[in-house]
Amino acid sequence: MAAGVTRKISAASARAHTRKSKQKSSVPVLPSGIFKKILVVFFIGFLAWAYQATRPPPPNPLGTPDGAPVTAPRIKLRDGRHLAYKEHGVSKDKAKYKIVFVHGFRCCRHDVAITATLSQDLIESLGIYIVSFDRPGYGESDPNPNRTLQSMASDLEELADQLELGSKFYVVGFSMGGQALWPSIKYIPHRLAGAALLAPVVNYWWPGFPANLSNEAYNQQLPQDQWALRVSHYAAWLTYWWNTQKLFPPAAAVARSPAVLSRQDLELMGHNTLRRDYEDQITQQGEYESLHRDMIVGFGKWEFDPMDLENPFPNNEGSVHIWQGDEDLLVPASLQKYIAKRLPWIHYHELAGAGHMFPFAEGMGDNIVKALVSGKSAR
Repeated sequence: MAAGVTRKISAASARAHTRKSKQKSSVPVLPSGIFKKILVVFFIGFLAWAYQATRPPPPNPLGTPDGAPVTAPRIKLRDGRHLAYKEHGVSKDKAKYKIVFVHGFRCCRHDVAITATLSQDLIESLGIYIVSFDRPGYGESDPNPNRTLQSMASDLEELADQLELGSKFYVVGFSMGGQALWPSIKYIPHRLAGAALLAPVVNYWWPGFPANLSNEAYNQQLPQDQWALRVSHYAAWLTYWWNTQKLFPPAAAVARSPAVLSRQDLELMGHNTLRRDYEDQITQQGEYESLHRDMIVGFGKWEFDPMDLENPFPNNEGSVHIWQGDEDLLVPASLQKYIAKRLPWIHYHELAGAGHMFPFAEGMGDNIVKALVSGKSAR
């Protein structure tokens, strides 16, 4: 009967069976609870690494053993920060026209585009006084971690008041300096005698742009810039990480890539040898509160749309100008033209064959200043 059958097992089979049992038992099996704990530890470790990787370093404070010395005259603002400035042209007490100049990206108070080609004869004959200043985080001006569009207009107004420039003054902004010019027209129009925006950087997400126009201009930018601007707009907290990581190329302007410079730009920059004397001072407090903060504010969500602005000079007591090169690879001329079309009170000057650095071309300083103080288009 089947139940009573006794099988004989060979010694070899028994040894093989014993070896298999030992092999199986030699592999430890982790309880599911421990495995979950290990995953949690790894996940927390990854989050800690990611947090440190995206966290920008603190700025290098001026006037400390580890920081750069303060060499420029500075004013103290209401919130305790300091702005460093530099004066040009005739003295204030002799000046007929007083201009506040706002520098661009990776620049400082020494980079005054209009004075590079402004003739001394014009300065003297018209009585031109110009003050430039380091924007927050640049040069010798304290950083402003809470920088906004309105705060930049307030900084500009406080500078003018403490330097006693009078109830009205002119403003000129180059490239990223437009961050202070558009807010000045918005928030302190009563203080302006006139304004000139030189190749002002545009935000592709301003609501006033038709989607097809802004998309076309955006897609003409370098792929690395498209990604960098997208990060600054949608995930500002990743801006520092994106521009310092090594997996993908950062914004071309941050990397100082010549790919965004036109033929004229390359020629003009080759002539600027004085910049070598102060270039290290520009970001001496760190790149986050200067370069990266510029991108966060410039390409983030704006508090207002410039195309909704009202004419600050309804009685023609002053004028607003936009100057733009038609071969600018950084700022699309198509968007500047649309802004001027939406705001017909703006005098629009488009320069054939000019790139982003056109203010440094011969004769441009005189043309820009004449148009600004006369309130008319330059001929």
